[in-house]
Amino acid sequence: MKTLIKILVTAVAVLIISKLLPSIHVTNYTSAVWVAAVLALLNTFLRPILIVLTLPATILSMGLFIFFINAGIVLMASNMVDGFHVNGFMSALLFSLLLWGVRAVLFSLLLEDDQTPRNRIS
Repeated sequence: MKTLIKILVTAVAVLIISKLLPSIHVTNYTSAVWVAAVLALLNTFLRPILIVLTLPATILSMGLFIFFINAGIVLMASNMVDGFHVNGFMSALLFSLLLWGVRAVLFSLLLEDDQTPRNRIS
């Protein structure tokens, strides 16, 4: 249930960013939900493999290469989902940064705080 809520919140974030950036095109909310689901799957399965394969570049760039991995994943999602189009690598990089920020704000507003201990022994 929590994963479904995260996907729906991410879809709202994708729609918000598509309104802010003229180089990002999302046709409707259904496409945004598919984008959120594809991004979740790519980040779950492909991103760890890419991070391991590019570990030397990530270490040499002090972690900044991960931004390029995120942009590549956004471009892959753009190729996989009809109704979602990103114009170029720099747009994908900016989209991934804005997606991170908008999701952080939306999650802080909508979801409950998971950092409170439920079963404390005191």
